[in-house]
Amino acid sequence: MDEQHIQSKLVALLKEEKIQLWNPPFTTTDTNEAGPEHMQELAVRYSQVVAFPQVDVEVALENIRSQAVKKGEGNKTYRETNIATLELKLPKDIKKDNKKIHYFETKLDITTQDLMNKITGEFDLKYMKLILNGKALSPDKRLDEQNVRNNSRVMILKVSEPEAKKAMVEVEEKKRLQLESSQRTQKGFQILSERDGSEDPATTPFLEIADQKGNPIQIPLAEKKALIVAMGCHEKGRALMKRKEYDAALCHLLLADEQFNKCGSTLLNTVDNYAVLQLDIVWCYCALEALPYLNDCKQRLQKAEDCFLKCYGEKQQRLQQIKGNTGGEEVLFLRLYLLQSLLFYLDGYEKEAARTLEKAEDLYSQLCLDPEKMTQLMSMGFSEQETRLGLRACRGNVEEAALHISQRRNEREEIKQRERKKRRRRLESINTLVELGYSKKEAAKALHKADGDLDEAYRLLLDLSEASSSGMSQPDTGRQTKVDQLAYLGFQREAVEAALRLVGDDVAQATQILLDNQGQVPPELLSPSPPSSSSEEPSTSDSTASGSSLDADLVNEVLEDIPRHEEDYLDVTLEEEGELIAQIKSYLERRSTSST
Repeated sequence: MDEQHIQSKLVALLKEEKIQLWNPPFTTTDTNEAGPEHMQELAVRYSQVVAFPQVDVEVALENIRSQAVKKGEGNKTYRETNIATLELKLPKDIKKDNKKIHYFETKLDITTQDLMNKITGEFDLKYMKLILNGKALSPDKRLDEQNVRNNSRVMILKVSEPEAKKAMVEVEEKKRLQLESSQRTQKGFQILSERDGSEDPATTPFLEIADQKGNPIQIPLAEKKALIVAMGCHEKGRALMKRKEYDAALCHLLLADEQFNKCGSTLLNTVDNYAVLQLDIVWCYCALEALPYLNDCKQRLQKAEDCFLKCYGEKQQRLQQIKGNTGGEEVLFLRLYLLQSLLFYLDGYEKEAARTLEKAEDLYSQLCLDPEKMTQLMSMGFSEQETRLGLRACRGNVEEAALHISQRRNEREEIKQRERKKRRRRLESINTLVELGYSKKEAAKALHKADGDLDEAYRLLLDLSEASSSGMSQPDTGRQTKVDQLAYLGFQREAVEAALRLVGDDVAQATQILLDNQGQVPPELLSPSPPSSSSEEPSTSDSTASGSSLDADLVNEVLEDIPRHEEDYLDVTLEEEGELIAQIKSYLERRSTSST
């Protein structure tokens, strides 16, 4: 961090004095080596201006000079050969020649995967993701198609390697799962985003978009799907952050950022999720020591601050009106101030860094909780998470916190029961329409148009007799008659429907299958993902049924990282925040000592 701070100071001075270190007398014309005498004179003069030791200034000036020379050489090479020079930011635990930044020559008409293969050979790094301007490069696309240019800065994120002693099959399987983790997360939440709550709530997971108090909110379908995927990937990234797996977390957070950008700006300005995501991305950059490398950190923090202002109000009056308190959200502003302070320092603005750090320290002291109060509330049966959130919401008042936690428990249970009853009623209405001969998909669509009114939905289905104009077919009375016939013989309706689907509604063949197999359809005869009466989705999904084993696995996998408490993102122990405060203070104190 100090290196970046010194360089920022020196670059400002060089620009002010219009000094070009890549030209004589600071760089020789024949060998591009440093002009030692002039570089030393400059270091002596600048060390007095910036109040850093001369040796540190000499090293920083040489870094600036060598980078400029390297860039000039790269520009010349690119003009002559079309071979570009990329500036690679290596992972913390991988350095070559004791350098975190490495210059790498490559053509730009190759795929990202080709470049990763070259990086593997150069740095012995097998599994990775490449990040350009905060976005992951697609392995199957060409570099130039993804705005990779000569002198582009590319960050390498290391993906966990499989254990060396695993069997080859296990190694390949683990590699596949690691490289496709973000895609699996995205797919799982896509499946969830397409569910409309028409299935049995006891057996089919379903996600709703809710406000700060947990009440469902209505959002246009296209934005709802993108928002669910975005929020789901964000939660996966946050779960990885808690485990301090910052490389993997950043991959999921950047994917969430892409999905959020598919939502309208109006929606993003009314929910704080987007702002929290920007904070989390920059927090990962900080943990990966990539703050001085990626220049979009300032933009992300500005987006977060603007979004908080629009969502909460200038003095958090909107938040107070919605939730009745503002104490819990203070942890978000604590992180915002800390990251802003760090960026100020890295840019060479010590006064701004110190002033912003002071705001963060004041907030930190307010958010630190009394252990005795924590113990007192937890002895009442409240969880550690509930206790932290309650005390911060009520500014440390134990009695108010106990009341607040109890009220929030009751509110969550009421909302849960209300939504459960709503889904049950919807499921019963769909089943009623299905019994009248309509498919589940048709019934769900009609109920959606009728806003849940069963009678109105039935009238819609009766009125829409022309399938070409409505997109809905009339009741399949012929199919229903066949089901009734076989059910009358004693077969279960689900087995009858499965048998008829299998043989194209041929009653004779369906009867023979049921007779030969004790009234059941053998699993081996069924298609890999057959729609069933309990899992057919009234939506356009890539899979033919949400009840397939693959979909179920994906959904269960992503649901593991969905927190049970809606304010989980506000529950922080302040351990990392305290460490960052101490780190920034040490930087500023060293500067203060060296300048006196």
